[in-house]
Amino acid sequence: MTVHRQPLNKAAGSERIAKVMARAGLCSRRDAERWIADGRVSVNGKKLDTPAFTVVPEDRIIVDGRPLPAFEAARLFLYHKPGGLVTTARDEKNRPTVFAHLPPGLPRVVSVGRLDLNSEGLLLLTNDGSLARYLELPANALKRCYRVRVHGAVEAARLAKLTQGITVDGVRYGPMEARMEGPHGGANVWVAFTLQEGKNREIRKVMEHLGWQVSRLIRTAYGPFQLGSLPPGAAMEVPAATLRERLAGYFAQFALQ
Repeated sequence: MTVHRQPLNKAAGSERIAKVMARAGLCSRRDAERWIADGRVSVNGKKLDTPAFTVVPEDRIIVDGRPLPAFEAARLFLYHKPGGLVTTARDEKNRPTVFAHLPPGLPRVVSVGRLDLNSEGLLLLTNDGSLARYLELPANALKRCYRVRVHGAVEAARLAKLTQGITVDGVRYGPMEARMEGPHGGANVWVAFTLQEGKNREIRKVMEHLGWQVSRLIRTAYGPFQLGSLPPGAAMEVPAATLRERLAGYFAQFALQ
């Protein structure tokens, strides 16, 4: 038997089921909606058929036959992703994944966005899907910083024009800051990038469009969080007080509830 649409003002303290699942660290809100549509979620013994459903703390939520994990305070980890790993839990091509190579001791986590197979550097991980969504939303304008090694005759003037944005193969990429670092005369040049959107393979596609080949890409910062000297393959938790200080806007919404 399936549970049909329920009024969203069910009771004081109620929340959307997808939001509750995300905060439990199982998945993103979007994934939660798909799981519900696939019949993987039940509440108080009845299978859901719509994500337009609210729950209260007393409700018993079952996902894939298992009770929803108890709520934990939001945690955030900095992970130095090595090249050669895909940012997914499972890969249809059986390539090595980030989640199969995380250091021991981490809770169940989801990634904040992705880094592609050959990209390296800072990847944020959290046990709170709602926090992941907050960090990913373009509306929150969190800057991503990268160091990119480019092969070719890079021209500073063409890089400077990227502050106006650029369209590549019909896709519009927003303004980005790009400047050369170090010596400029060799075949390979390091370029520092700062952008906000972070679309799929954005820097690689823009550089290729300009005639330059990216040979290495390292993310060095995401919003207020820095990669620093964290070794490849290592993870480090952001202290709770630091997390609340740096993401005060996210945590303020819960204080108002």
